[in-house]
Amino acid sequence: MRKEVKTKKVKRIIDSYIDYKESKQLQRFLTDQGKIIPRRITGLSAKQHRELVTAIKRARHLAILPFVSEAVK
Repeated sequence: MRKEVKTKKVKRIIDSYIDYKESKQLQRFLTDQGKIIPRRITGLSAKQHRELVTAIKRARHLAILPFVSEAVK
């Protein structure tokens, strides 16, 4: 018999435009290592997740968000 592993699914709904300059909002969708949390866990729609990923990558490029967390270094 296989045990089913349940993942913690959280519904996170973003009502407004996802802005790359809002680092606090983007930080909620990153792990402690700095990785982007997958869509199946965040509960975002596909369109929202694409916008989120683009905003996070822009923020990383402009040094608003780190590429890798300090704990990983």
